Amino acid sequence: MPDITLPDGSIKNFDKDVSIADVALAIGSGLFKVAVAGCIDGVLYDTSHIIKNNIKLSIITSQTDEGVQIIRHSTAHLLAHAVKQLYPKVQVTIGPVIDYGFYYDFATSEPFTPEDLTKIENKMQELVKKDIPLIRTEMNLTDVIDYFNGINETYKTKIIADLDKNQPISLYTQDDFTDLCRGPHVPSTGFLGHFKLTKIAGSYWRGDSNNEMLQRIYGVAFSHKKQLKQHLNKLDEAKKRDHRKLATALNLFHLQPESPGMVFWHNDGWIIYNIIVDYIRKILNEKNYTEVRTPEMVDRSLWERSGHWDKFKEQMFTTSVENREYAIKPMNCPCHIQIYNTTLTSYKDLPLRMAEFGSCHRNEPSGTLHGLMRLRNFIQDDAHIFCSKEQISSEVLAFIDLVYEVYRHFGFNEIEVALSTRPAKRVGDDKIWDEAEKALEDALQKKQIKYEIKPGEGAFYGPKIEFSLKDCLDRVWQCGTMQVDFSMPGRLDATYIDKNGDKKTPVMLHRAILGSIERFIGILIEHYAGKLPFWLAPVQVIIANISEQQQDYASEILQELKKLNIRAKSDFSNEKISYKIRKACNNKTPFMMIIGDKEMESGTITARSLSGENKEFSSVKDFKIFG
Repeated sequence: MPDITLPDGSIKNFDKDVSIADVALAIGSGLFKVAVAGCIDGVLYDTSHIIKNNIKLSIITSQTDEGVQIIRHSTAHLLAHAVKQLYPKVQVTIGPVIDYGFYYDFATSEPFTPEDLTKIENKMQELVKKDIPLIRTEMNLTDVIDYFNGINETYKTKIIADLDKNQPISLYTQDDFTDLCRGPHVPSTGFLGHFKLTKIAGSYWRGDSNNEMLQRIYGVAFSHKKQLKQHLNKLDEAKKRDHRKLATALNLFHLQPESPGMVFWHNDGWIIYNIIVDYIRKILNEKNYTEVRTPEMVDRSLWERSGHWDKFKEQMFTTSVENREYAIKPMNCPCHIQIYNTTLTSYKDLPLRMAEFGSCHRNEPSGTLHGLMRLRNFIQDDAHIFCSKEQISSEVLAFIDLVYEVYRHFGFNEIEVALSTRPAKRVGDDKIWDEAEKALEDALQKKQIKYEIKPGEGAFYGPKIEFSLKDCLDRVWQCGTMQVDFSMPGRLDATYIDKNGDKKTPVMLHRAILGSIERFIGILIEHYAGKLPFWLAPVQVIIANISEQQQDYASEILQELKKLNIRAKSDFSNEKISYKIRKACNNKTPFMMIIGDKEMESGTITARSLSGENKEFSSVKDFKIFG
């Protein structure tokens, strides 16, 4: 006769064993209708789970974050069920939850088509209307292997090989489809329905390009129709804002097959690039960073000593010259230590802040390349701070302030922060990692910054703080990092002389604000839909005359703008002014100065903003102050 303690402290008494669903119904029919799971001692269970002892229970509804995650997981199973009904020879593999939705990987000899996607989605809706119960069962290892071998699901047997052989293995069945899964899941398919299949992509079994190619179907899912509609609207808006399409329309850059994952910058795109670099360079100069430049290609031996060769060699481009093997640098840190090592450093010289806009190359799989967001060659706003242990806290605190200052300057005010801790494959002992993780955690707590802990996601040489931007479509982009490294300086013989005259190994802080400058530009283009702020726009003003009579005066205005370092261009074509205005708007130019007889006679200028508002100025200098 279990007593169930609820989150508000009240207790429900039952005279027999009950399921979580029974408890929900006893509380109220409204709760029962939206209950998708229960939480007992921090562990989620299906609503069919039987309670036999006194416990504390929280009912998980479809309105909660946990409930939505369960809905997405269950919709992935629904997708697999529909695919198996339509294409019985296809094999199912895995189907995890991702941001806003899910995906499922399938092994099939015939690639899925957009038409298939429509058929699958319709079949899924049919299964939702049937309100099919999801039933959990458990089997031992041998029986599970026999079951999946019997229905020719060989990928499931491969997954089972990695499971704990001493624990029962759980399965979920809905009608004629059974999948391997820990759960929990919604009580029935009727809890689903607010979903949309979004795209098809290729993937590799276990993410390894040496394995067979699979077909991945992506989808999004929500607990309410309104939320799904809002998200799909955001996806449509994201397509309109795709930086690759806007880059073509605005003539900013292009990519081509002869140089995959590497950017051909056009004039206007390169202007944006240099404006950003100049701004960051100015900020770093104010914060007492020195700027350096290091070689693109370095002997393999340095990467072996730093630890990168063992952990990172698959992503390095290499070449051989005169019987020596070289790697084109994927990051800058070992090279910065080489500069540090050229001088005898005293504790009085620390902290030493060394920055580089370093060109890095990484051998990313071709299928992952995506415009400016994922490249093989990119520039980092990279820097390394050499300091003593006692200086870690102040340097990390100062960097946090700097990150927020820079992001606000670019128009990003919502920042998400995460602390990534030690991975399984790492260098350095646990004591060093304890110190490094504590240093970062203390800094975040001193700043009273809310942060998420990401276990095992740190770099192989140290933990890191990750700073992520949220754009106007609520998409999150991880950009800035601060990493504490107690290992690499010692591996590469970096030292300083302490106040007692003894040699000590400095701590190395790896930090970046924007991350990849190319990727950051892609984020900016999509965030602003190409309508960059005035200070960042490659062309800030277009001068256009209404007729030929005003061209001389318009040319004088153009020269005055250029003398004031305003990036201006002219449109003195014979087209009508309405055409010129439309062209300037399509080019996302912040302002257009329209010169007619009125402006010429009064010696004034009229500036038309991209939004269509007109403002009159008595001089170009007045406009600059306004702009």
